[in-house]
Amino acid sequence: MRREDEGKGAMRRGGVWWPHREVELPTEVPAIDVLIPVLNEEESLPLVLDAIPRTWVRRVVVVDNGSEDRSAERARERGAEVVVEPQRGYGAACLRGLRYLAEDPPDVVVFLDGDFSDFPSELPRVVEPILKGEAELVIGSRTLGAQEQGALLVQAVVGNKLACVLMELMYGYRFSDLGPFRAITWQALQGLKMRDEDFGWTVEMQIKAARRGIGAVEVPVSYRKRVGVSKITGTLKGTALASYKILYTLFAQYALEVSDPGRRGGADG
Repeated sequence: MRREDEGKGAMRRGGVWWPHREVELPTEVPAIDVLIPVLNEEESLPLVLDAIPRTWVRRVVVVDNGSEDRSAERARERGAEVVVEPQRGYGAACLRGLRYLAEDPPDVVVFLDGDFSDFPSELPRVVEPILKGEAELVIGSRTLGAQEQGALLVQAVVGNKLACVLMELMYGYRFSDLGPFRAITWQALQGLKMRDEDFGWTVEMQIKAARRGIGAVEVPVSYRKRVGVSKITGTLKGTALASYKILYTLFAQYALEVSDPGRRGGADG
């Protein structure tokens, strides 16, 4: 099997989609909206926004999660739509952004961080499996892509690995990362009924996708040191809280599965 074919068909329960070297812009581009939660990222956010391939994107929505700097102003200067979510938490910001998008829903939502650790220019490779009808959820895997030395801290690597191993054991979906750079169809996302308001957002999405049997793959993405200090893995407290919430979410969702197998494919808690 050729490398570019390895991600097709049989790997819909996770696994790797190897993107084509150059992903061509389709004749008819679906409505792709980019959602970026931010907290005090006025230095990095302009870099993120300038790097997004706008020919692929209908609109960019920045959710200001209580910034005390000029993040919102910087976003507006570069043509992004800004909404405010004063309740702190990555998941809370994402949920607020989705409520805003629901007023004029896209076909595909792409999630990006505002710290410039991801490469927004790789958006075409992240949405490619969806555009080709091979997946409904695509995770940008930092562990499979090119990394700047020191970009992924040891605690993040270990935590991600543990969570992914548990997910495969519990649900049979194979992932290598819980990376924030991801794409999902609007229809699939609505079916997940996302609820987590903080550190458990990414793992909740992947677990619920597995529980509902949603086609999911990973795409290798590049990763570099973020601009500024991480609010999560940059501190001992943040790392501990994130690790606890990720594991709590994993086992809580699995307990629902065991106690009520009929919930698979139905409403999620």
